[in-house]
Amino acid sequence: MLSLQNYPEILGQSLQQPMSETKAVTAAVLVIGDEILSGRTQDTNTNYIARFLAALGIDLKEARVVGDVEDEIVAALNALRSRYTYVFTTGGIGPTHDDITADAIAKAFGVGIDYHPEALAMLGARYKNPEDFNEMRKRMARVPLGGVLVKNSVSTAPGFRVGNVYTMAGVPMIMRAMLENIEPELERGAVVHSITISTRLGEGRIAAALARIQNDHPDLSIGSYPFYREDGFGVQLVARGRDLPGVEAAAEAIEAMIRAEGDKPERIGN
Repeated sequence: MLSLQNYPEILGQSLQQPMSETKAVTAAVLVIGDEILSGRTQDTNTNYIARFLAALGIDLKEARVVGDVEDEIVAALNALRSRYTYVFTTGGIGPTHDDITADAIAKAFGVGIDYHPEALAMLGARYKNPEDFNEMRKRMARVPLGGVLVKNSVSTAPGFRVGNVYTMAGVPMIMRAMLENIEPELERGAVVHSITISTRLGEGRIAAALARIQNDHPDLSIGSYPFYREDGFGVQLVARGRDLPGVEAAAEAIEAMIRAEGDKPERIGN
């Protein structure tokens, strides 16, 4: 077992930086677990992470789900971490035999894995009877060499960061606590603004006019999202972008288009 003095942290050097003015800050989520793919457990973490990152101006560009297969985790992780500013993984860092995320991340980075002294001390302190801190529970203190701990204020067992990869628990409450812990060190981007406008018009009726509005605002993303409810159908039109005046101008154009088609637009929010 390594000591605090000789535990290397080269791969885990601080990533804390100010808001980026010149480049996009991007991210991917890698959800790990057979229980997600089987349908036994619903993934709510990706939605939460997406909203969390959006508030920091970080663009979530991709999300993947893989099972508890080491080679699949390694392949997905290596593909994502080379492409995006950050990768956030959830799941697979508990005490059972199928919790293999830490080993897979060590393999992806080409480093060894060992008990992290601080993690071992924190976890051991939870048990009055030392025999209760068995070998399987100690597995939660195993961290790839060079990893920096991500504190867990809910159940003590930490996550960790290696390079640009943050490894977090799959349990939503614990994952959220870990996100709060790492929030201060994440690089910020410019925040994306959005305005949503609802109409009872069908998509087919407004599609051509909506395409013209998109062409007039090439720096924005304009999406169309139909809904079906007991009181009828309609569509929500969303203008998104980092230039707030541009987003407002596109929203006004959408509203004018809806009025021209004989309906009253309803602005949902911004």
